[in-house]
Amino acid sequence: MDVLLQHLLEFVARNAPSWQAVLLGGPPALAWSFGALGLAGWLQRRGARTGYTRKVFHFLIFSTVAVLEWRLGTPAVCLFGAACTVAVFAAIWLGPGSLLYEAIARPKDAPHRTLFVVIPYLATLLGGLASNLAFGPVAVAGYLITGLGDAIGEPVGTMAGKHAYRVPSLSSVPSTRSVEGSAAVFLMSAAAVLIAAAISPEIAMVGGGAAKVLGVAAASAAVEAVSPHGWDNLTMQVLPSALVWAWLT
Repeated sequence: MDVLLQHLLEFVARNAPSWQAVLLGGPPALAWSFGALGLAGWLQRRGARTGYTRKVFHFLIFSTVAVLEWRLGTPAVCLFGAACTVAVFAAIWLGPGSLLYEAIARPKDAPHRTLFVVIPYLATLLGGLASNLAFGPVAVAGYLITGLGDAIGEPVGTMAGKHAYRVPSLSSVPSTRSVEGSAAVFLMSAAAVLIAAAISPEIAMVGGGAAKVLGVAAASAAVEAVSPHGWDNLTMQVLPSALVWAWLT
């Protein structure tokens, strides 16, 4: 535990953004976070299902994080994460009926809609932190797999899912996923690994790279399929990042 705490404190010391970065980057980060959430809410008000709109927000946020990690490094990711925290908790504070809240709170999660906004937020935070502590810059693979692979599963399942299956839930709210959604997660996860390899000098397509890409994609789809409701933002960052670090670095 002492070693873990030491690593955590060292991570914070290395990656805390400077005051200059906060002053320059904070306002654009806040604007983009609220803008992404507002766009999702606007789509929801115009008839899009929450299964789509929450993933619009999810895709925009994780894609932004991946670009920031690639171009500016982890301190920029931490600053943007703080801005996203403000946006998400502003939505919770505004509550049911508000544009921002309805963008990301599924009706089918009632009566625990707020809980299943908070849990994915915590899962995202813990998954990103664990991936960075354990795998450094390779965490970009987890960002992309979660941002692209996980983001596609629910919309495909909502639109075309015909073969549903139950997944674990840590509350009384039942949760299902679909074979079609899981297949989409597999395909997009493979694409995400290729993108990660293209932008990260730490990731290399070495020794059976194609098979390893498919292996990471299959593991990503499997862990998404069995993760407890709301916690796949954690598992889909950590496991794929670990596999990419083990196989493709």
